[in-house]
Amino acid sequence: MKYIRANSLKRLFSLKRSSLQDIVFTNEEEKNNENSKVVQEQEHSRRPSWKCFSFEEIFDATNGFRPENLVGKGGYAEVYKGVLGNGEEIAIKRLTKACRDERKEKEFLSEIGTIGHVCHANVMSLLGCCTDNGLYLIFHFSSRGSVSSLLHDENFPVLDWKIRYKIAIGTARGLHYLHKGCQRRIIHRDIKSSNILLTADFEPLISDFGLAKWLPSEWTHHSIAPIEGTFGHLAPEYYMHGIVDEKTDVFAFGVFLLEIISGRKPVDGSHQSIHNWVKKLPFIYYF
Repeated sequence: MKYIRANSLKRLFSLKRSSLQDIVFTNEEEKNNENSKVVQEQEHSRRPSWKCFSFEEIFDATNGFRPENLVGKGGYAEVYKGVLGNGEEIAIKRLTKACRDERKEKEFLSEIGTIGHVCHANVMSLLGCCTDNGLYLIFHFSSRGSVSSLLHDENFPVLDWKIRYKIAIGTARGLHYLHKGCQRRIIHRDIKSSNILLTADFEPLISDFGLAKWLPSEWTHHSIAPIEGTFGHLAPEYYMHGIVDEKTDVFAFGVFLLEIISGRKPVDGSHQSIHNWVKKLPFIYYF
């Protein structure tokens, strides 16, 4: 990679972050007064921890990236399941060789810079990365897969309403954190059911930050070209004018909610989007 030095990435993983451990109380009374605030902020103040994995570690974890370990594939990356020496299950996202153009490499490194500094119960946390023999991101493995697979795979039982509600609320909390809880606002730009992974107890995790953008506090929006994202999830102002802000994610989240409630895919076999479908329902009124 011509535009980045190896030490730059290592420096990214050595940045010091503030945490609860950095809070010093001068006396017991002050500590008691701050207690409720600490409880509220604890989720957002935990220190992110990352590791630079060696290629040998992830190669051994995936049995040499064998095809049977492949669990997902996107436009420019593949995801493999692996098991570390201590028995921990991980997911390894690898930039495919076919997509080694400079723009995709920059997006991949941008994803590290974005997700590497978030810490929330409903956002996928980064375990580490590897830059030997390619570019790799390492995450905890989500045993239940994505919301999309549970909703639309006929081999899975129908999700009950309590679980659907939990998924919706958890995803909303994760988005609120990205928009309001981070030091710099993060616009995900690709909120959809296949990018919401689930833990063993159905806690949702927002994942795949390949299209995410920082939005400085003094900016009202980004103007972006070319338009990237998933058809059926693109907000009109983004699709037509390239305007990106929090409402870009809110629109996509609305599509996600319709999908959870109805069980329909965002775009059906006739290429009709779910938001156009719902407008035609007889009980929908506009004021």
